[in-house]
Amino acid sequence: MIALFPSQVLKVQPPHSTEPMAQSLILTPFPATPSSFRHRNRHHQLSFLASNRLTYAVKPLTLRSVARRFKLSPVRACDPSQQMGGSGSNETKGLSWVQSILKFARSNVLPLVLVSAVALGLAYPSLGCAADKYNVSKIGPFGIFVISGLMLRSEEIGAAVEAWPVGLFGLVSILFLTPYFSRIILQIQLQPQEFITGLAIFSCMPTTLSSGVALTQLAGGNSALALAMTVISNMLGILIVPLSITKFVANGVGVTLPTQQLFKSLVLTILIPLILGKVLRESFKGVADFVDRNRQLFSVISALFLSLVPWIQVSRSRPLLLMVKPRVFLVAIGLGTLLHLTLLVFNSIAVQSISVISGGRKSIFLREENASALVLVASQKTLPVMVAVIEPLQGALGESGLLVLPCVAAHLNQIIMDSFIANFLRPKDNSNNVKAA
Repeated sequence: MIALFPSQVLKVQPPHSTEPMAQSLILTPFPATPSSFRHRNRHHQLSFLASNRLTYAVKPLTLRSVARRFKLSPVRACDPSQQMGGSGSNETKGLSWVQSILKFARSNVLPLVLVSAVALGLAYPSLGCAADKYNVSKIGPFGIFVISGLMLRSEEIGAAVEAWPVGLFGLVSILFLTPYFSRIILQIQLQPQEFITGLAIFSCMPTTLSSGVALTQLAGGNSALALAMTVISNMLGILIVPLSITKFVANGVGVTLPTQQLFKSLVLTILIPLILGKVLRESFKGVADFVDRNRQLFSVISALFLSLVPWIQVSRSRPLLLMVKPRVFLVAIGLGTLLHLTLLVFNSIAVQSISVISGGRKSIFLREENASALVLVASQKTLPVMVAVIEPLQGALGESGLLVLPCVAAHLNQIIMDSFIANFLRPKDNSNNVKAA
């Protein structure tokens, strides 16, 4: 054993030796002073003792003395790229920055796609106008409802049937309550007056054909309930919308709709693709398994289908947009945004009020999946049906292009705003939930 204490003797005996141990090493400490280096040679010139004892004077090793001679620096683990130089660190920071952008894009697919579609329509309207000639805008809703049918589980249909009171109130709100806001809109004075009239007509419309369902899926809500409200409100809207426009907007002017044409369009756009997707899911188990494993992929495809409609609408409306004063158009956009916020607040308050009457915390209206479906679907208004309503009027309520223009902006705003809301409502602990639709 070695112990660094004064006058301590260490005896060493070679291994396998049978002779008495005759060698020893005497360890004598010196003061830790600079003069110790001058005395080192004198102590190294000691002679051998008669008993073959060799004596050495050794300066003691202490933490303080070692610290004086060596400058210690902390050691930390680092990536191989950092060991190679500064370029590796810069590459790591760059990759982290790219990953953050990709994460944000995956979480906000729908609003990013919609904003890109609007920008493309404004920058290159010829592309959208060319696509409109081939009826590309009709492909969007068809594809969305095929995907909705593929993703529709049978148990979700049962959940929609169970929540029938919520769906019933949603239909009442869409077709009978929200049209009353058109009277408030008509009190606003703005030139051209067609902007105000168009927004008033827009508030009388049924819910959106596709985005309400897509956003409900994004929020993790009751998508089957959203589908039911969408289909039924648009079917009934063929009969109720003309009455609402006559009562609230046209002041007794008779408004007619191409009922047969609208009904045929809704059947081809909503019912047939929805049934087709559901039949494919139930007929082939492999299809259902593949869709369930890749729900996020189908959600991105659905978002691309949804972007076709605003892209073509903006492309067609660009010439009219350039004719309007920017300040006036911004006011119209603000009014459309305010209308949608008002509908969101109205339906949210209605859900809370009805839940208090119908059972409090146990009310079916307070279930998160039902409440999100109701608020999102009942607060949106559809643009294609409005276009179908205005075309046969032949200018009775104003220039059709100016009537539609602020509603195009309102339609886009409601989808973009609700996509952020739905993304906020989306359950964070379920990776299979739809990211965008």
